[in-house]
Amino acid sequence: MVGLLGDREIYKSYDNAIMKLFFDIEPEDMNRAGEASSQIKKKLKLLGINQSIIRNISIATYEAEINVVIHSKGGQIEVLIKDDKIEVFIEDIGPGIEDVDLAMQKGFSTASKSAREMGFGAGMGLPNMHKCCDEFYLNSKKEQFTKIKMVFKLF
Repeated sequence: MVGLLGDREIYKSYDNAIMKLFFDIEPEDMNRAGEASSQIKKKLKLLGINQSIIRNISIATYEAEINVVIHSKGGQIEVLIKDDKIEVFIEDIGPGIEDVDLAMQKGFSTASKSAREMGFGAGMGLPNMHKCCDEFYLNSKKEQFTKIKMVFKLF
């Protein structure tokens, strides 16, 4: 499911949250890119979450984290662990996504030359995020922000 929300806000509820994880993501900090997704993976392993779910969350959060690093002026990843699902929220400050339908296509990229030279910006970030989760919601405003919610069902 892809939910392109337009002007509507992404819904976030802390009800029934067993645990909350929060990470700040710095722009253009390629040395630390991937740290948040790695910490999320470690925490989920300690909690005994199913390995295939951990794999999907790790891939999706890594892709999101890299997108924040290479495309924005910084942002956050917030993870809400609930009894029946894990919700991941990504929010950044930046250029927004001009054409969401185009950005969801495999291979489309607006990454800078320097990001591409480092091996990033292949245009698979959003498609991989969407593929890995059970629900995917995206809200973006040009020259303001991009917000993403991914839901991973535990059962």
